[in-house]
Amino acid sequence: QRQSLESKTMMRPLCALLSLCLPSITLGFVAPSSSNHHATITAITPKSQLLASKNDEATAAAAGTIMDRRSVMERGATAAVSAVSASLLLGGGSKAAMAAEYDDSVKKRILITGSNSGIGLDAAERMAVRGHEIILACRTLSKAKAAAEKIKNNIVLNSEDAVDANILLKSLKLTPMECDLASLSSIDTFVKQLDTSKPLDIACYNAGLARNTEAKDVARTADGFELTVGTNHLGHFYLHNRLFPFLHKQSGRIVVTASGVHDPDSPGGAQGVPATLGQLEGFEAAVSKGTKQFDMVDGSEFNADKAYKDSKLANVYFTRELQRRLTAAGSKVQVNCFNPGLIVGTGLFRDQNQVFTKVFDIAATNLLKVGESTHWGGGALEYMALSDKVGEGRGGLFYSSAPGSSKFGDDAFGKQFDKAIVSREAKASDEDGRAKQFWELSETLVGISA
Repeated sequence: QRQSLESKTMMRPLCALLSLCLPSITLGFVAPSSSNHHATITAITPKSQLLASKNDEATAAAAGTIMDRRSVMERGATAAVSAVSASLLLGGGSKAAMAAEYDDSVKKRILITGSNSGIGLDAAERMAVRGHEIILACRTLSKAKAAAEKIKNNIVLNSEDAVDANILLKSLKLTPMECDLASLSSIDTFVKQLDTSKPLDIACYNAGLARNTEAKDVARTADGFELTVGTNHLGHFYLHNRLFPFLHKQSGRIVVTASGVHDPDSPGGAQGVPATLGQLEGFEAAVSKGTKQFDMVDGSEFNADKAYKDSKLANVYFTRELQRRLTAAGSKVQVNCFNPGLIVGTGLFRDQNQVFTKVFDIAATNLLKVGESTHWGGGALEYMALSDKVGEGRGGLFYSSAPGSSKFGDDAFGKQFDKAIVSREAKASDEDGRAKQFWELSETLVGISA
């Protein structure tokens, strides 16, 4: 349901504060950031030091340790790795601890775009610790490799036991790969290099970018599309069409990171120029002229903030139209999208005044309690990917929560964070054929047949 009057009232002073410093605000998005990586750890502890003595084992047993470390080392079996993973998840291990309970008995192969920072990186760590295979699809290979190292380092730095950490590190299944969504040729190369001998279980279309709201120039992708919509929508649209043949036909799941700003009636979406794709005049002109170049989807004058909001509305269009097509084809694959909430403490405002950004972060997260943590946003992505409660036999849904729901921790998932209503335009697009038209124009722009 739409956010309560109380939540909107809480958001008003925050939006007012922001409107004084910026022309508008884009909420619920975590932009990529390559900073603050821990130094790479190439070794942890000499093997000889990892074998506990009898005295150590006795002490550990007396302290209530649930597993004999020496026997774990000797077994080296899947059951032992699972137990260690559970120990780290439920105990004082990695920050992936506190994660909700999911059925991890069947390990999944999961692709996450934009997994080098923000909620994508956090979700990758959460699910990797559970034993799932994670494909880290990032803009550059160096960013993807750095993400894999950061996940490993986090496990080491947050683990209270070197033996547990080493066992888990050896069991991790992380595949760093380059996938620049602002380049169709890069996407082609990514798919060609992807191991397709086994199916993908889950595809998380999470990556995205937001330009400075003051930007006046129209930046473009390698293929001439306006950069924001070209990356956030058309890049994922093309990637999906290339990946779909490799998704698990019986249990495949697709997760799209959208945002509450797609809806002009939401607190964030009401700030500045609201999202609308209009009658798709910009796409129509780009197709009819054969140039592939558009400034805005609705044909209006370029506005950097609206371009981001429009890209999130495009994500919702994509989700709903894709599910309609899947259902019509009798496919069991399901797609849903979600709003991770207002997450300031990452890269979204990196092009803005940094003093203001820090003040805004403190105000949103600590004072007004309407912001969410990156870790909670990663948990939301994990929930969308792994929970049996998501969709429950349906797809094409949008999940969201009232601002500040991260105060409930992972307990919010399935409760405060649940099915929500999309914008009036997104809902109407199903009925007036605009979503279908949007899909077909997108196909033409990226050069694929129906």
